[in-house]
Formats: sequence, C-alpha cells, structure tokens
Amino acid sequence: MTEDTIRIEVTDGAAIPREKDKGLLSAWRLSFFGALAVIAYLLITRPDPYLRVLKFVPDGILVTFEVTVSAIFFALILGLITGLGRISQNKYVNLVASTYVEVVRGIPLLVQLFYVYYALGRFVNVPHMIAAVTAMSVCYGAYMGEVFRAGIMSISKGQTEAARSLGFNRGQTMFLVILPQAWRTILPPVGNEFIALLKDTSLVSILAVADILRRGREFASESFYYFETYTMIALIYLVITLILSKGVSHMEKRLSHYV
Repeated sequence: MTEDTIRIEVTDGAAIPREKDKGLLSAWRLSFFGALAVIAYLLITRPDPYLRVLKFVPDGILVTFEVTVSAIFFALILGLITGLGRISQNKYVNLVASTYVEVVRGIPLLVQLFYVYYALGRFVNVPHMIAAVTAMSVCYGAYMGEVFRAGIMSISKGQTEAARSLGFNRGQTMFLVILPQAWRTILPPVGNEFIALLKDTSLVSILAVADILRRGREFASESFYYFETYTMIALIYLVITLILSKGVSHMEKRLSHYV
C-alpha cells in the first residue's frame, strides 16, 4: 500500500484520533474535555441525583471491564485458531473456520446472548456471567479471526521461505517468525475491537449482569430519575471510550516506529 492509497476503515469501535487527521484529533479533545466539563457541571449544580448516580455505578464499571477483558481474552484465542484455519491448506479445516466466521457474523450479538442464556438453558444451567462472556467471545472471535488472517497474510512470503530454509518446520515458522511480525499489524484493530466490545457489553444487562447500564436501570427504577440517570450513564461510557481510543492511538504511534 502506497502513502497515496486511501484506507477506508468502518468499524463498530471508536474513531481513533491520529495526528494526521487534525479534525478528528480536535473533535476528540472537544468531546473528552467537554464530557468531563458536563459531568463536573452536573455534579456541582445538581448533586442530587447526579452524584447519587455516580456513586451507585462504580461496581457496574468494574463488572463491565471484567466482561470485556474476559471476552477479549477468549476471543483472541478463538480468533487465532480461526485465522489459522482460514489460511489452512486443509480444505476441511478451512471450511470449518470459514463457516464459523460466516455464521457467527451473520447473527446479531443480542440473539447470540439470548441463545446461550435462554435456549441452551433448557439443557444446562448457564450462569449469567458465563453466558455473557461465552456469547461475546464466540461473536468477537469470528471478527478476530479475520483480523488475524489479514495480519498473517500481510507478511511477505519471503519470510516463510527464509524460515523454512533455516530448517524451521511449519509451526515454528508461524509462531516464531510470522506471528511476531504480524502482531504489529494486528494490535491496532484488536484495540479497536476491544473498545467495540466494551460498548457492546451494555447488551449483557438483559441477562441480569450488573454492568454499568444494569446498575443505571436499577437506580432509575428506584428513583424515577430516568433522564438524569441515562444522561450520566451515557457520559460515563463516552469518557471511557474516548480514553481507550486515545490509548489505541498512542499504541499505533509507538508501533509505527518499529515498522
């Protein structure tokens, strides 16, 4: 890809602020500091109920990150296996991996959550937290599979040929030569998927998982401050997402020095 090539990136994750895109970088600053200013204003001018909401949801923030980190960990494992399967010379392995990607990506995450928790619940009792992590891992594993496949395919075939000429077998070539180089390409989109997954954890509230949204709903149902509660919940999600998007941007910048 040349420098003049236009990259089209449309994902479920946050827009990543980059120094080359001055408009987006300025928008990030405006959004982040604007959100903090709004939160501060609401807490100072109307501590009841905004401060009460803020004190009510910290455990929900922790649960949200627990689900996100657990799901992204298992999604990475599934993604690596799927990515390797997608480039496999074995047509049956390739077919299984490709079918998994097509089927899972064709079913909405909300439906998958319902299926794991309620449909499979007819045969085995699945705790709500495990159901949430399982469904999100399976869903994002399919997306991660394509990320790994693209990352591996981006490495020159000459690297494989050089490794094989040194006596490396196929497994050693992949795990000692190809994947370490591909990781530089894979890491930024993985960070973006992490952010997208964190936002999608709001769906797990339907399974009684006490995430940020669930805790907000509990507070709103008790206090009837629906507007105020969901305003604060939205601002919390926005601040977390913007912090993570800036982190991914910083990670990309550091990795660019080694590419």
